[in-house]
Amino acid sequence: MQYKTNRLSSVLEWGSLLLSTTIVCFFLFVIVWEIISKGSSVISWEFVSTIPKEGMTSGGILTPIIGTVLLTLITSVFSIPFGVCCAIYLNEYAENNWLTRTIRASIRNLSGVPSIIYGLFGLALFVQALNFGTSLLAAGLTLGLLSLPYIITTTEEALKRIPNSTREAALAVGATKFETIKDVVIPSAMSGILTGVVLTLSRAAGETAPILFTGAAFYINGSSGYFNQEFMALPYHLYMLSTQHQSIDEVRPIAYGTALVLVIVVFLLNLTAFYIRYKFRKNEN
Repeated sequence: MQYKTNRLSSVLEWGSLLLSTTIVCFFLFVIVWEIISKGSSVISWEFVSTIPKEGMTSGGILTPIIGTVLLTLITSVFSIPFGVCCAIYLNEYAENNWLTRTIRASIRNLSGVPSIIYGLFGLALFVQALNFGTSLLAAGLTLGLLSLPYIITTTEEALKRIPNSTREAALAVGATKFETIKDVVIPSAMSGILTGVVLTLSRAAGETAPILFTGAAFYINGSSGYFNQEFMALPYHLYMLSTQHQSIDEVRPIAYGTALVLVIVVFLLNLTAFYIRYKFRKNEN
């Protein structure tokens, strides 16, 4: 009787898991197929290499692509050094007391804060208080703040995977704590750190709400390459084409093409993360 009960429970668990996976994959396939089938017709070299023209009813998406690349660059320059250093301090130097546990809990709670809240905070801090104005720099720093909790958490988890015996072995042969962290711990955890960083940046590249308040522009007649000016970005460009344009039906193919390019960019970033992880694990073996 007990055997039959356990077997039935196992079957129900696997059945539920399979059903949930099937439903998720089905909806994911429908969404991706919708984007590919309606966006592939406008994808061409001209589409990705020319700027928007005639109020975004023609031309390409070069300006939003440049803005997205520069935005991701500013985000990475701000968030990666601070995030990795903070994780190293929390895991390697900080004592396990109530203050450290409170900081860790606060960081994890920040990961669940809606991105639009970060946008409002960036508006108050970078745009108004620091007088950066609505600009590429303000938007990049706002996305950097949004990315920090994820980078800190993933980096700390990667550091925790390194056994204490590895640290003790390095200390036993005369290495200092700093040398142990720099030459032993960080290289061993590099695959996890880089994977977390790339996945975080791919998420930041697709955010719309934070840049909505801090610097994204509806339309720029030219290229946006100055850090102190407004800019165009792929997610905000897609949002405006889909909901706010005066000729939505006319620009719908461009919107689907923009969505397809954004999906490809995020997919390539995620693929890069998996490749980095595979490469480092292969070298470790």
